[in-house]
Amino acid sequence: MPFVNWLKRHLVVIAGLFTLAYLLLPNVIVTVFSFNKPKGRFNYEWQRFSLDAWKDPCGVSDLCGSLSVSLQIAFWATLGATLLGTLIAFALVRYRFRARGAVNSLIFLPMAMPEVVMAASLLTLFLNMGAQLGFWTILIAHIMFCLSFVVTAVKARVMSMDPKLEEAARDLYAGPFQTFVRVTLPIAAPGIAAGALLAFALSFDDFIITNFNAGSTVTFPMFVWGSAQRGTPVQINVIGTAMFIVAVLFVLISMVIGNRRNRQKA
Repeated sequence: MPFVNWLKRHLVVIAGLFTLAYLLLPNVIVTVFSFNKPKGRFNYEWQRFSLDAWKDPCGVSDLCGSLSVSLQIAFWATLGATLLGTLIAFALVRYRFRARGAVNSLIFLPMAMPEVVMAASLLTLFLNMGAQLGFWTILIAHIMFCLSFVVTAVKARVMSMDPKLEEAARDLYAGPFQTFVRVTLPIAAPGIAAGALLAFALSFDDFIITNFNAGSTVTFPMFVWGSAQRGTPVQINVIGTAMFIVAVLFVLISMVIGNRRNRQKA
């Protein structure tokens, strides 16, 4: 049968499209309900189309304040985790030292450990140290659990690098710094960028570890969770939709830049 044969040839593509649609369905719902005008406190049923929430995304008290806190923490956590993670990845791949295997194993512990266990452990540590819970304790906690993901991403990239390229640079009288900046760093850049983006997403999105170590500081995920108890404002959907659009644009721009570079090389 022609239809059966066509279905067999395109089964993988169809399955992929259905999977992608399933993954994007929550984002579509969030986007649709960002234009809703609910009658009560809860934005769970469609009432009528409205642009009021888009015109005033900070109309809800403390929403933009919590968003600013989350963005600041995510930025500094990404910066700290990327710097430390890159150095650790290069050390684990390029150098041989005692307890190297143990360090490799310990790096994966935050990825494998349940977040609630890590959150409770960090809270105990901060309380025993007499630290005041707040912005800085959240930042330290986020750098710690993002570090493993950055190390994993950068390490995979560094392991795939051809050492002959660096040897060729040294043969052409490039110093250690020049070799690192002009050869090593550009090759490792995709892995570093991937680790940084992953760290930013994990930090911004985290709730469990943040909730344990936040004190009186309120991040955006904590604000969303607290609002859900009293009634979800439409502005939350607006912020979520805006972030999704920015992420999609970032990916599209990256793809365009990558395609242009490939054409230039060809």
